[in-house]
Amino acid sequence: MTEPAKPGRLDRLRARYHWLDHAVRAGQRYQTVRGDFYAAGITYFTIFALFPLLMVGFAAAGFALASRPHVLADIESRIKATVSGDFGQQLIGLIDSAIQSRTSVGVIGLATAAWAGLGWIANLREALSQMWDQRGQQQNFVRTKLSDLLVLFSAFVAIILTIALTALTDPSVMTKALQAVGIPHPDGLGGVLRLVSLVMSWAVSWLLFSWMIARLPRESVSFHSSLRAGLMAAVAFEIFKLVGSIYLRSVVHGPAGATFGPVLGLMVFAYITARLVLFATAWAATSKDNLLPEPAGAPAPAIISPRVGPDDGLSARQTVAAMAVGAAGALGLSRIWRRGRPRYPRG
Repeated sequence: MTEPAKPGRLDRLRARYHWLDHAVRAGQRYQTVRGDFYAAGITYFTIFALFPLLMVGFAAAGFALASRPHVLADIESRIKATVSGDFGQQLIGLIDSAIQSRTSVGVIGLATAAWAGLGWIANLREALSQMWDQRGQQQNFVRTKLSDLLVLFSAFVAIILTIALTALTDPSVMTKALQAVGIPHPDGLGGVLRLVSLVMSWAVSWLLFSWMIARLPRESVSFHSSLRAGLMAAVAFEIFKLVGSIYLRSVVHGPAGATFGPVLGLMVFAYITARLVLFATAWAATSKDNLLPEPAGAPAPAIISPRVGPDDGLSARQTVAAMAVGAAGALGLSRIWRRGRPRYPRG
């Protein structure tokens, strides 16, 4: 009989450290459902949706400048003073044409942004659902798109609020806020303000990631079970932002970096963020309180194989024993029969 194989070093470490076992389970879930493939799709739709959003932004700026002629005149005077020659006139002409076509640009931008946004949110929701191992039935196409549109609007509002709260965590903005409440010169509070802004930015990211992990899948899960995963994602995201900002400052000085650096930086930022969110979701889905018990497999089919052999009959010993038992039985029955017969007197 062969002895069972001894567990490897990784198996022993997983049995000893719970966090390592959890990380391995999350990595296996991430690889099983092709997390990198979904992260690439999310990155594509993120970059693709930026162009119609820029069109909407230009249209909004056109409406704002059209309603404020003095601001437009000030901008044109600054362009003339800064950029001389034909190039300055071309810039002013571009601004004027953008203002004149603001309605058509806005409508096309909104339609394209809605189409690209639906593709982005559908890919994101499908990826998060796969991480949660949700195998729901295929829903109606119209109902699915309406649900995606509602979730897209909710995600857009949540992201706008996150950006606004993150902007409020800037030390300069916080300094102005302190001055507004009666602290005109908050000298000596620079380090404290930076620390407070970092903590607030981390807290806002924590809430956003926890909401995405719990509410964006096709079937909503417990928000409580996503808090720890959201916390992990928020800490990693803040570290990534810090490292990414340092890297971008170092590569945008050259001509090539100034031309391609922002676009490549945006693509890398979107891809790493998507992978981070998906892995955090896999971490939440593979925690012990969310793991579903493995279904018991069906037993193996029973195999009935009758064995048929030649009948050799009774052996000599079995024959003698059977005759002896039969004789003893016959003798006993005859005695019982004789005792039961009535006896009549002779004569």
